[in-house]
Amino acid sequence: MPDSAAPSYAEDLENQEPAAPIGVDAPPVESQVSPRQLRLAQSQENTTDKFPIVGLGGSAGSLQAFEAIFRALPPKPGMAFVVVMHLAPDQPSELPAVLQRFTPMPVHEAADGLKVRPNHVYVIPPDRDMSMLHGTLLLFQPTQARGRRLPIDFFYQSLAKDARERAICIICSGMGSDGTVGLKMVMENFGMVMVQSPETAEYDSMPRSAIATEFVDYVLPAGQLPAKLLEYMHKPLFARPRREQAESDSQPAHALQKIFILIRAQTGHDFSFYKRNTVFRRIERRMNAHQIHEFPQYVRYLQENPAEVEALFRELLIGVTKFFRDPEAYQALQRHLPPLLRGKPTDSTVRVWAPGCSTGEEAYSLAMLLLESLDAIDPARYLKIQIFATDINPAAIDFSRAGLYPANITADVSPERLQRFFVRQADGSYQITKEVRDVVIFAVHNLTKDAPFTKLDLLCCRNLLIYLSAELQKNLLPVFHYALNSSSLLFLGPSENLTGYQELFIPLDMKWKISRRNDTSPSITRLVNFPFALSQHSATAAGNATAMSTSSPRKSGPFAALVQKTLLQSYAPPAVVINAKGEILYVNGRTGRYLEPAPGLGGLNLFEMAREELNYELSAAVHKASTTRQTVVAERVQVKTDSGFQLLRLTVHFLEQPEQLAGLLLVAFEDQPTPRRVRTAKLSAANESRDAVVATLEKELQYTKHRLQTTIEEMESSLEELKSTNEELQSANEELQSTNEEAMTNKEEMQSLNEELMTLNMQYLSKTEELSQAANDMKNLLDATEIATIFLDNDMTIKRFTPSMSRIMHLQPADVGRPITHFASNLRYATLEQDVRQVINRLTTVEATIETMGNEWFSMRILPYRTLDNYISGAVLTFTEVSGLKHLEARLRESTRLAESIIETMHEPLLVLDSALNIRTVSQTLAQQFQLDAARLRGQPLAALGPVGWNLSALHEQLRALFDGSGQAFDNLRLPGPKGGRPVRAFARLLLSAGQPTGHVLLGLEVIAG
Repeated sequence: MPDSAAPSYAEDLENQEPAAPIGVDAPPVESQVSPRQLRLAQSQENTTDKFPIVGLGGSAGSLQAFEAIFRALPPKPGMAFVVVMHLAPDQPSELPAVLQRFTPMPVHEAADGLKVRPNHVYVIPPDRDMSMLHGTLLLFQPTQARGRRLPIDFFYQSLAKDARERAICIICSGMGSDGTVGLKMVMENFGMVMVQSPETAEYDSMPRSAIATEFVDYVLPAGQLPAKLLEYMHKPLFARPRREQAESDSQPAHALQKIFILIRAQTGHDFSFYKRNTVFRRIERRMNAHQIHEFPQYVRYLQENPAEVEALFRELLIGVTKFFRDPEAYQALQRHLPPLLRGKPTDSTVRVWAPGCSTGEEAYSLAMLLLESLDAIDPARYLKIQIFATDINPAAIDFSRAGLYPANITADVSPERLQRFFVRQADGSYQITKEVRDVVIFAVHNLTKDAPFTKLDLLCCRNLLIYLSAELQKNLLPVFHYALNSSSLLFLGPSENLTGYQELFIPLDMKWKISRRNDTSPSITRLVNFPFALSQHSATAAGNATAMSTSSPRKSGPFAALVQKTLLQSYAPPAVVINAKGEILYVNGRTGRYLEPAPGLGGLNLFEMAREELNYELSAAVHKASTTRQTVVAERVQVKTDSGFQLLRLTVHFLEQPEQLAGLLLVAFEDQPTPRRVRTAKLSAANESRDAVVATLEKELQYTKHRLQTTIEEMESSLEELKSTNEELQSANEELQSTNEEAMTNKEEMQSLNEELMTLNMQYLSKTEELSQAANDMKNLLDATEIATIFLDNDMTIKRFTPSMSRIMHLQPADVGRPITHFASNLRYATLEQDVRQVINRLTTVEATIETMGNEWFSMRILPYRTLDNYISGAVLTFTEVSGLKHLEARLRESTRLAESIIETMHEPLLVLDSALNIRTVSQTLAQQFQLDAARLRGQPLAALGPVGWNLSALHEQLRALFDGSGQAFDNLRLPGPKGGRPVRAFARLLLSAGQPTGHVLLGLEVIAG
């Protein structure tokens, strides 16, 4: 609709007075206004009542969406808004007060019987279901349990029935699927549906459930919905037609029609022309599966269960097929293919159509048969094969495109064909080779509704017509005739026939129903009403004659036989059969006395070939016969011959039987007895009387009028031809659309592949992020340990290093990729390169403690670099600083030497023992006392002090107790002397360092004097 004509509800309602509050008494209208004013007021009220009503539905998180919507609306949008939310039933609602902060429009809590007005907002109260009738809100006590209530669906369904095309529903954030059923009802009643985009919703369950219905007009963020809402209200995008009323459930006899309607409404396919017995059997099968015994009950079940409608649709589809079904039939077809293929020019296309292809076995069988036939004729001669395989089942088409079949096809396909045309998969199944898949184009196509594929060389429709009614078969057979090229083949199933249309095809194999198109048969535009773009115009005589004129006259054949039969029944004189334009289709007898070739290019038009004296009479008679559809006879018509004037009877007979000749004209020339005076008469203009001249002029004028009428009819006939050409162009356009569908299919496949690549890319991206995170973790780990680490490859090239390596080698980030031998280090270590090569070559580990030039010490370890798959890819060098440890060891050694020197020089008999009771240090006094060598005593056990048999068990017990902490230092332990000599006094202390045990004991042994 133009913008200037678009209705503006806001302008209409701008000055509307508010209605009186409910319950307030108003004075009678009759006492205040006149009847004329009352009618005017009622008219205005009816006009203003037609405002849109917007239902806002939401649940958790929808308050933010409502705020965005109301803040973006103008103060007076010209619409009423009804907000339905999931509210707590046991608490008063503060929602009206909250919404009032977002909008200048009045916000009311809905009350029972409240009239809805534009520019107002109404909010559902808690613990109530709300509906609408005649613009009035009605409240109901909920009947469902709290967790099962669907208040949004409840309101939307009543809104759809009451407001119809004025209903608008908006689904916002929420959990669950409330509103999904109601929005379908709104769409069915030609309302409008809007949904908040799930990405912007706090809870996206309700928006996604609504979008999944595919009945949504707009999906936008909440803040953008008002602009689209106002645009829709002021500038409707389209006018939705009103739906016809459904049949009453009280008519069980119409149950089957109702089932057809439900299937057509959900799938778009009409099964009303299928054979009733087949349909009944399949419906009864579904009814038995659900234990339903009556058809009306099953209709109700279909209404309540859309999934059952889809299941019934799949049940009605005939999917019985296999490769090379009826092998003898395909062998018979293969015998008739060589003449057809030889007649095709080189580099041309062999076009084949297989309607009702189901899962593709038949189409692929034809492809294999054609490829084999081409190889048998001339392998070097190139012919392109194009097979259109169609079906109404999208799932079957998708299965066919994949070309993947189970292993049991070996029972139907020969081993030679399996080897050439199939690829065996790992799971034992077989897939059609790409060579065969490329020649078959699969598309969803309804044979009874969509335009046919044309210019075909072979049409294979096997075992499909047997499921269709006779009426539908009557329409399809002429369509097949039209779709085929000249002398092309029709291949039907063994139980199908050409009843009623035998003249359209010439049988080649009666058993296997292989026929050739009969090119001499009349045009199909007179035989059938096309169910698609090639619709037939009214069957007029001119149209029939035009169709017949496309064929040149034949001397023999079925057409000639029909003409001759008609002539023999009624006529013997010379005659011609013409169409309404005068084109001669058949000549019987010698007509040279009445007709002669016209000057110029050769033609066979009766009006151009007729002798001059016959022009007027012949034109008038033909025109009258065509108009009245009756026989017209002109008596005593004069024609000039070589022997003088001859009288003849001119008869124009309009043919109605047989059907193939209907609409044509039979013109017969019958000589009559001619008086001598007429035959020899000399006509002269000088001897003609005035009346004769006037009569002649009137005849010429009449003749001219008739010629003008004939010319007009010819123009109309040409117009019909142009229409027919236009229809053929439409058919070609349908074929191009089918090609476009093929391209779209390829696009979908590419899109699917692209989606797979995107998924793979996302996986790689995730892996990259994981690797990046792992690299960051490793870097931070190495930096935190402060261990100087460097990674080398097999060529000793630097791959990575930690910042701590700068203390050993002066490396920069740019040095990655350079050999380590190019750099000087601070290490006093000359064999670093040799050790690294040894680790890489022998897979050993090298450890060493190395000093630097700066008097720092590092513990170096060289390890092989192993990948996750246990592949050696270089070496790893780690340098751990041990300078403090080395310095401590040095100090300990110095302190130990000092302590040993002190003990050795003391005059007391002392020695130092470790935890194993081995002697570490001995004083010279003790060595002399026991007459032993002090140097040899170091590292010897305590028992080495005396001879064998010296009992030191008591001393050992005290020392062990001292080491494990269970004993204390002792000062006076009396021991027997060696070899029965003088006794010995022992004393011991645990040596400490910084208050901590050192693991050593200081032991003194003193010989007790006599």
